[in-house]
Amino acid sequence: MSEPYYHPRVGFSPDGKTLASAHQDGTIKLWNLQGQLLKTIRGHGSYVSSVRFSPDGQSIASSSCDKTIKLWSLDGEELKTLKGHTAGVTRLSFSPGGKILASASADGTIRLWNVTAGEEIRTIEGHGYSYWDVSFSPDGKQIASVSDDALVELWNAETLNFEELIDRGCNWLHDYLKNNISVNEADRRICDGIY
Repeated sequence: MSEPYYHPRVGFSPDGKTLASAHQDGTIKLWNLQGQLLKTIRGHGSYVSSVRFSPDGQSIASSSCDKTIKLWSLDGEELKTLKGHTAGVTRLSFSPGGKILASASADGTIRLWNVTAGEEIRTIEGHGYSYWDVSFSPDGKQIASVSDDALVELWNAETLNFEELIDRGCNWLHDYLKNNISVNEADRRICDGIY
C-alpha cells in the first residue's frame, strides 16, 4: 500500500478566533483572523496531514505521515505522542465531549484513543483499504469513515466503547476471578473468551 498524497488542512478553534494550519514541512501554524502568525509548532518528522482543536479549545491534535498523532497545548508544548499506526495517519476527529480522538490511516485501520491517558482504546480494522477520513457524528453515537475504494462506513461508537469497557473490565478482573477461592466456578468463567 503506497503512502497517500496529503493536502494541507486547516481548522478553527471553537471560539472562532484562531486558525491552525498543517504543513508539508512537519509544522503546525496558528494564525489570528487578521492573518498574523501567532506560533509555529514543530515536532512531527514528516508532512502534517490533519490538525484539530479539542472541543474545549484547550489543546490541538495533529497527525502526520510519520505515523504519529501528537497532542499539543496552545502554547506549542507537546503533551503526548500517540503511536500505533503502521502507515501515515490521514485524518483526526474528536468526539463531541473531547475525551476520545479517532484517527484514520493508510494502514487500513481507524483507531480510537483516550485523550487524557494518551492510550489506544480500540482498533477498527476495515476491509484492507487505506482510510482517508473519519468523523464523529454531532451526538457522538456514530463514527463515519471513507476509504480508498470510496466506501463510506458507519460505525456504532457506543457499541465500540461498550465492548472496550467489557475488555478492560475482564482484563482487570482476570487474576481475581482465577485465584479467589470464594468465587464460584460459573462466575470464574464469566470472562472466558473475552480476555
